[in-house]
Order: sequence, then structure tokens, then C-alpha cells
Amino acid sequence: MRPIVAGGRVSASAPQKDGPMTDQPFPTLFAQVRGGDPAAAEQLVRMYEPEIRRVVRVRLTDSRLRRMVDSVDICQSVLAGFFVRTAAGQYDPQTPEEMLRLLVTMAKNRIVDLARYAQAERRDSRRDVAMEDSHGYPRALPADRPGPESIVVNRELVDRVRDRLADGERIIMQRRSDGQSWDEIGEALGQNGNTLRMKLARALDRVTAELGLESSDG
Repeated sequence: MRPIVAGGRVSASAPQKDGPMTDQPFPTLFAQVRGGDPAAAEQLVRMYEPEIRRVVRVRLTDSRLRRMVDSVDICQSVLAGFFVRTAAGQYDPQTPEEMLRLLVTMAKNRIVDLARYAQAERRDSRRDVAMEDSHGYPRALPADRPGPESIVVNRELVDRVRDRLADGERIIMQRRSDGQSWDEIGEALGQNGNTLRMKLARALDRVTAELGLESSDG
């Protein structure tokens, strides 16, 4: 089910199970998602999850990797990473098309990461994906996992990310979460906005790797 795009507005191509089909400007929907609105986030999942899973099924050709994970596993991991980085202010897609390209790219990269991990470790398939990271937190691909939509209402993951950030990184994340532009943050902190953007991106790369959401060598 691909999102229908019409004049910058988005809707699902089939009625939603929890209510009527919605039709609203994409920036409005994304602003609600960034603000932590569970209903908006669940709507976004329903719109884009089928396409993510389709891409994964096409590209998940390694039989050994398919024994480790399936399209739901990878979709969950992609969405978890997306919502964490969105809450932190890293992502800011302007159109439904940009949103779709972002999620598809994340899915492709995640498959590459998992294939590299599986090849490097060469362990029994039942142990290829550790259940906990080095901090004792569950990784993103547990065997008994919830469905992708449950991620959007679980703010605990965002809190874990925030807890792992250094003080300066946490300040940048908070300002972005509050809706400040990079220029505004740079002016407030006396640094170049683009430098701060890259600083936050590197911090999120590090933390999502620690949580098992993404590869550390990405």
C-alpha cells in the first residue's frame, strides 16, 4: 500500500482499521509526529510500513539472513531508528516523496548492516542477533517482538537515547525538539549551525549503534 500524494497532501490507499482515511498536508502530519502525537505516528506507520516491507522482501535474498530476521523485524528496526532521530530533530522531510525515499534508504542500509554483521560473526543463526546490548537494553530485533506500530507509542527508547548523549549533545537535541532551526541553535550556542547538525548526527550514529538499532560502521 503506497501513500497517495496529491498536491502535498497525503492519504492512505485503503481505509484505515482505526478510523476513516485521512487527508491532510504532509508538513502538518510530520509536525504532529515530531511533537510525539501517537495517532499521527501510527498513521505514518500504516502509510509507509507496507512499502518498507516490500523493499525488504525484494532485497532480503540471503537465505541465512532470512533465517535470522524477516521483513517485520527490519521494518521495526527502521521505524525505531526513524522515530528516535525524528524526535531528536535530525530528520525534516518536506514532502511525502522525501519521506518515502528516506525510509526506503534506511531499510536498504539496514539490510546491508545486518548482512555484514552476519558474515563477520559467523555464529549459529539462533545467536546472530543478541537479545541485549552491552548496557543490558533489548536490541531492536528480538525474536518475540511487538508489531511496528507499537514503537511509536514507546517513548522509553527516545529517553534511552537522550540518556546516552553528552550534555552538549543533549542541549542540541532538546533545542531541535523544541522546533529551533539550525541557524537559531548556532546563534544561541555561538557555533556554526551546520557544525552542530553534524555533531548531533554523529552522536545519534553512536547511540543508535549502542542500542542495536543501527550498525556502528553504518
